[in-house]
Amino acid sequence: MENPFTAYMSMCMHGAAFMNEVLEYQIDFGQRMTLFLDTKREQGDNFIEENRKGLPPVLHFDYEVIFNGRDLDNPVNYSLARITPEEGQEIPPDARPVVIIDPRAGHGPGIGGFRKESEVGMAMRKNHPVYFLIFTQEPVRGQTLAHVFKAHIEFLKVIRMFHPEAERPSIIGNCQGGWAAALIAADRPDITGPLILNGSPLSYWAGRDTQNPMRYRGGLFGGVWLASLSADLGNGLFDGAQLVWGFEDLNPANSLWMKDYNLWRSVDKERDRYIFFERWWNGFVFMTKEEIQFVVRDLFVGNRLEEGQVEGGSGEIVDLRKLKDPVILFASRGDNITPPEQALGWIERVWGSVSEIKKRNQVIVYLLHEEVGHLGIFVSRKVVEREHKELIDCVDLAKRLAPGLYQMILKDDGEARFEVRDLSQLRGEGSDYNARPFEHVRKASEMIAEFYETSLSPMMKPWGTEVTATVIRESSPLRQRLYAVSGMNPVTRAASAWAPYVRANRMEAPEDNTLRKVEHAYSDTVAALLNGYRDLRDSACELLFYGMYDNPMAHFIFQEALDIPDIPLDVGCGDLEAGSRGDHWISRMVEGGFFQGLMRGLVALGRVKQTVDKQELITLKALMKGRKHLQDMTKREAKRVVGEQVQLLNFNRDLAISTLPELIRTPEDRLTAITIFRASLQGADREDLAAKRLLSHLEELLRDRQTL
Repeated sequence: MENPFTAYMSMCMHGAAFMNEVLEYQIDFGQRMTLFLDTKREQGDNFIEENRKGLPPVLHFDYEVIFNGRDLDNPVNYSLARITPEEGQEIPPDARPVVIIDPRAGHGPGIGGFRKESEVGMAMRKNHPVYFLIFTQEPVRGQTLAHVFKAHIEFLKVIRMFHPEAERPSIIGNCQGGWAAALIAADRPDITGPLILNGSPLSYWAGRDTQNPMRYRGGLFGGVWLASLSADLGNGLFDGAQLVWGFEDLNPANSLWMKDYNLWRSVDKERDRYIFFERWWNGFVFMTKEEIQFVVRDLFVGNRLEEGQVEGGSGEIVDLRKLKDPVILFASRGDNITPPEQALGWIERVWGSVSEIKKRNQVIVYLLHEEVGHLGIFVSRKVVEREHKELIDCVDLAKRLAPGLYQMILKDDGEARFEVRDLSQLRGEGSDYNARPFEHVRKASEMIAEFYETSLSPMMKPWGTEVTATVIRESSPLRQRLYAVSGMNPVTRAASAWAPYVRANRMEAPEDNTLRKVEHAYSDTVAALLNGYRDLRDSACELLFYGMYDNPMAHFIFQEALDIPDIPLDVGCGDLEAGSRGDHWISRMVEGGFFQGLMRGLVALGRVKQTVDKQELITLKALMKGRKHLQDMTKREAKRVVGEQVQLLNFNRDLAISTLPELIRTPEDRLTAITIFRASLQGADREDLAAKRLLSHLEELLRDRQTL
């Protein structure tokens, strides 16, 4: 039996230890509350100050505005900014410019360069001249997205004038900036280079049932009319805070609890990061009625971009098959705003097959992250230093891939390799979906919008005075919660006065403190309850959506909207089809010399390879650099030659390969060609038997006993 005195002493000691934990927690709780309120006060004050300044970009880097869109015939609120190189940094005159387009989806510009470890920082580290498209908080009255696209085209022309020795600029589009970049590049491929689209939706209806509820909202609210009403009551301007609220509502556990709790839990470490990010997140911008109607009607509800029914800045209908340079897509399975289905699904809808991608001499590369969320795609330091570094690295290397569809895989050391893919893998990402109910939504949206514009809009507009619009905007919950914690609140102002003393005498309770563990458990419970509410809400929304738009009555009412129209244009293959009727392409088989033969062989090898390693492309580039046959050839001429060889291989692959000896004639040239062909398969997998068989065949064709 335990000695009662020992038991009593043990109980007293445990009781004393617990009381000590209580005291530690009380002190820590009070100090954290003071620092938390001080941080929230700074958040609110920053919001007020940033709006007073007109919401300047949150760029970490110095920049110079070199073209103001307000000076155009159709003025817009966009400007072209050139990022100032770091002191002592020399940019080569032939370095490809990089242009970054940030989303204008409720927030202000700058997230692509809001700290040193960002897309801007990675591009500058690689000695690219970097440009940023920035925009002001309010649009020019009467501004449309067609005007914006025209302005972007003018900006790209200016960039080309600044860099006459460089190749066409590469464009990085973030989120909503991605569809704008794709639209411009397809509209004017003559002034745009490769595309990198990060978390960018182009297939707006795609997604998985039970996982991507955001695509149902347009149907549940009747389509575009509600955005039109908001703009009418906003004196012609749509408030971007409504879009931000939509994003936050996707994850109420994070928006209502976890974001602030994580600050509260680690206020000493999280303060600076929280303040910095919230400066961008709470910078609400506006759009004109015409702009928000385009976004909702033609994109999110209408899905017209992938169908080839959207007009670009040139006034022509945009066909995404006009894209000429490599397209690199970055998506994440953890992204609930732009899931992989919406970022990648358009590939099959636009091209139909990998053979069509190859036929049009197109290279498409996609990179999938397993878990990072939507914002993490742009702002996560780890993602920037790993994924974005390789994306920017591989822009020029992607040109050396044979036409087709590839997945970029990052190895453990961070180096990239490219694996050949077909469309079945994309269907595995959920790009195969039932489009019929979304067609019904589009038709319903058109009908309701027509009724609203003809009957209700004329009555609503007189109520949308500047005074009324200001009252509605300032009453927004997102703004009110910031005003509530700003320095206008005496409680947060008092906490701000105490904060320096608290920081100087900080006494943080350890993580193993019993009450801190209770606190964490309580927080997890609140988050779980909010997640449960979200799941129930999303399931109910999905059931309601399909109940409304996927039933016999809906099929009958909207029957004329059942067939998704084909993309109207047929671009880029006319010459090939014409040539297939006669001797034109046969005669072209033996035209040219060493370079034509070398490119034909490399393209043929690239087509049968299943994996391409980044190091192979670098080695291949080094081997070809400085060859006497290539010194006088411009990059534009080289690209034209490669395109011709692709078409010849499309026409008759066996004939194109068998005529290589007619192009690569001398023993020295044949030895050089075989050396380069072998280098192109340096990292080929053992299973790449087709590529190795083709290499053996090429060696046999070009074998010359005097040299080999």
